[in-house]
Amino acid sequence: MILLRRLLGDVLRRQRQRQGRTLREVSSSARVSLGYLSEVERGQKEASSELLSAICDALDVRMSELMREVSDELSLAELAASAAANEPVPAAVRPMLNSVSVTSVAGVPTDRVTIKAPAEAVDVVAA
Repeated sequence: MILLRRLLGDVLRRQRQRQGRTLREVSSSARVSLGYLSEVERGQKEASSELLSAICDALDVRMSELMREVSDELSLAELAASAAANEPVPAAVRPMLNSVSVTSVAGVPTDRVTIKAPAEAVDVVAA
């Protein structure tokens, strides 16, 4: 099952790490406890819109950019789940995002699919 709070936490952590900032720095700037921010990043707590706004401000990232990245991650996770289940990918699930494209699904082992994204290649392995 795909949990939105985990995807959101992963994206927040990557944003913070790209900036080379610590949890302590961001939690102080956002006026959120260090422990709570850590739980949000690990996908253990649901963040309210107010909390997300404070974290985005602390990271100097627009909430729309954060949500776009979460949406991209969700699309890739849905696509990977369909590929792992060896199901045809419904048109509604196919990523229609910037330059994200699926390079191979058919003809590869059912437990492995490669999805190439603009900045990096994501290798998804079914569990």
